[in-house]
Amino acid sequence: MWIADQWKDYEVIDTSKGEKLERWGNYLLIRPDPQVIWDTPRTHKGWSKPNAHYHRSSKGGGQWEFFDLPEQWSIRYRELTFQLKPFSFKHTGLFPEQAANWDWFSQKIKNAGRPIKVLNLFAYTGGATLAAAAAGANVTHVDASKGMVAWAKENARSSGLEGKPVRWLVDDCVKFVEREIRRGSHYDAIIMDPPSYGRGPKGEVWKIEDMIHPLIKLCVQLLTPTPLFFLVNSYTTGLAPAVLSYMLATELKAFQGTVDSQEIGLPVRSSGLVLPCGASGRWESL
Repeated sequence: MWIADQWKDYEVIDTSKGEKLERWGNYLLIRPDPQVIWDTPRTHKGWSKPNAHYHRSSKGGGQWEFFDLPEQWSIRYRELTFQLKPFSFKHTGLFPEQAANWDWFSQKIKNAGRPIKVLNLFAYTGGATLAAAAAGANVTHVDASKGMVAWAKENARSSGLEGKPVRWLVDDCVKFVEREIRRGSHYDAIIMDPPSYGRGPKGEVWKIEDMIHPLIKLCVQLLTPTPLFFLVNSYTTGLAPAVLSYMLATELKAFQGTVDSQEIGLPVRSSGLVLPCGASGRWESL
């Protein structure tokens, strides 16, 4: 498992009864987590005095209960600063477990010894975009949500990266890739963090089990002759790490490289164990 254990402003304090107690900077949040199926004693005082608690509804979805939480606040990871705010379906605008991947590809970009162009698809609020830009890459950031792209730009400003070569695009990721193929564009590295289910700006339906493999095949056509890496993330329980490895190894067999896929996770302070948070597949050049 790849573990995001270098955070100072974030931690999972405890997990129990379908929920996790987290510290985001100076604030404690309780949020649901489907992986937490154990029932352990809730001894940490934060369980009874959180700043906010997201309650899952039995009918799907849910809502926040706020006690003492600002509308927006920030946390740092290394040289990056992220703006956070609670919004629909329990999210804060950041997936901290992805720091394990940021550290991995940042080193690859820094050590490449050449200019690196990165395509970040389903780029959300820009965690991977900012990490790649800070490492020296030229990044194309694509997300179907205008609000998420605006949030990513805000994070770039907070991190002092607004002057870096980042192209911010609101677009359907599949259609954008198809157009880039027709244009003859090429990238040295590709990152994709697709949702399990979603809709594009014009109502285009995305279902990961049906569409992730065809999209990987399309994206391979955008790679330069000497690509640096290809990263695929999945939060869908039906897509095991081995499935990600199989797709990447199959579609990138023409290039000299290796594939590895693992669960990604976050350390839990109370138990010393690691909370699984999805999976990542990594192809990297030899």
